[in-house]
Amino acid sequence: MRGIIGKKIGMTRLFDDDGNAYGVTIVEAGPCYVTQVKSIENDGYQAIQVGFAEKKEKQATKPEIGHVAAAGLKPFQILKEFRDFETAEPLEKGAEIKVDIFHAGETVNVTGSSKGRGFAGVMRRHKFSGGPQTHGQSDRWRAPGSIGASSWPSRVVKGLRMAGRMGAKQVTMRNVKILKVDAENNIMLIKGAVPGANNSIVFIRK
Repeated sequence: MRGIIGKKIGMTRLFDDDGNAYGVTIVEAGPCYVTQVKSIENDGYQAIQVGFAEKKEKQATKPEIGHVAAAGLKPFQILKEFRDFETAEPLEKGAEIKVDIFHAGETVNVTGSSKGRGFAGVMRRHKFSGGPQTHGQSDRWRAPGSIGASSWPSRVVKGLRMAGRMGAKQVTMRNVKILKVDAENNIMLIKGAVPGANNSIVFIRK
């Protein structure tokens, strides 16, 4: 398994050699730095903790500063663990991870926080068709309809789809294809859309 932390920049269009156009998401992937190495002997599982996007020391707590100081690094805005991280050589504290661990043509899983849509009704949130628009029912067009049950169980069933807060949840897009990797500028172009707004953090795993 390989992984990296990135920032979603936005979307654009990419043409291949045959003139086919693809919608792609631009991700600034890395550089990330190893802040901690976990082993089966000491921690019960094998993983590495990596940091992305440095921040000023005055914005960090003393435990955060001390945690990364052991690796000779500055505090980071984002820390993330990747289990069973595979590289050609064992990674140590302070090691740099760049976007060149991926290459064009690979498929990856991208995890991000979806855009928050606020309080939404059932037609927007769950794709309900709405009520009938005839016989004077002008106040039921976007209503959910009946939510109750009969004499048994005489209550609203748990998990019933209703209006509520929409979005702002962790979403993972699986098996999306990398179309281009620009190692010099730490840029990765991923086919299609990935979760989150522009400038939001995404986690990319092989």
